[in-house]
Amino acid sequence: MYEEIIGHAIRESIKIKQYVLDDQHLISIIDIVAEEIINAFRHDKKVLLCGNGGSAADAQHLAAELSGRFYIDRPPLFAEALHVNTSYLTAVANDYSFDEVYARLVRAKGRPEDVLIAISASGNSLNIIKAINVARELDMIVVGFTGQTGGRMASLCNYLINIPSQDTARIQEAHILIGHIICEIVERELFST
Repeated sequence: MYEEIIGHAIRESIKIKQYVLDDQHLISIIDIVAEEIINAFRHDKKVLLCGNGGSAADAQHLAAELSGRFYIDRPPLFAEALHVNTSYLTAVANDYSFDEVYARLVRAKGRPEDVLIAISASGNSLNIIKAINVARELDMIVVGFTGQTGGRMASLCNYLINIPSQDTARIQEAHILIGHIICEIVERELFST
């Protein structure tokens, strides 16, 4: 009944992932980002993540892989998705604006050489842009996960992982794949014997 839709979605997802696989520059950026995160953890730094909607879910998912475990039973790493405190989120959104919810937490929690992973398919979410700007003020390392153009985030991030698509679902599927790859590299490098 819906086989055509199902097949199309799967083929498009495979096509985007093949584009990523064939893009040596993007593969190199992913490799560098993994190394930056490894270096941060080795120096007692942390990884903060932020996003909206599905990207918030991805931020929380990746934070859990790092702070819990991925493949290896090992000590936790300091990784936190910034949206998980709903009392904070709703208070700041109400008292200031939704555009400020991540910037205020980055200012409170971020320190030089910490890593901010900012996730936005469009690259134009104002609350993410404001968080990036604060992270830059604090000399944090900023990694952007975006779609094809990178949007406004493109010029603000130290490292941009921009998926060659404008389809939000396909972008998010690639983001979680790349996030998992980074988690695997980080875990293996820090904890493999």
